[in-house]
Amino acid sequence: MADNMAPSSSPSPEGRPEGTTGACPSTRALELVAGKWALRIFPALENGPVRNNELLRRVGNGISQKMLTQTLRELEANGLILRTIYDSVPPHVEYRLSPLGESLNRTFVGLDDWVRAHWPEMERIRKSQVDSD
Repeated sequence: MADNMAPSSSPSPEGRPEGTTGACPSTRALELVAGKWALRIFPALENGPVRNNELLRRVGNGISQKMLTQTLRELEANGLILRTIYDSVPPHVEYRLSPLGESLNRTFVGLDDWVRAHWPEMERIRKSQVDSD
């Protein structure tokens, strides 16, 4: 039966066993950055350091302070953003993209350019698929 079949252990063209995409660094990286909030944080930080409340406003659309903090911590733990704590009265924190995060953000800009160029075609194909069903 198909339910009892284990993933194939033959190598894929990339050299990893089929069925082990979870172990692939690309998959893990996409899981980290392709979430709803991470994709909104990158452009919010692309022009330099931003304080927490301003970042919350820029990301907007329903993100809670708790979710923003959780996402920022995860991105920081993976070296994509930097957090600076200022010892002032009152104390404040600023976030900015790290050099690694800036590099990744350039990739997002390229992806965004591709989507803008090809979205009409994708919509046309999707509509033709729906109409043919």
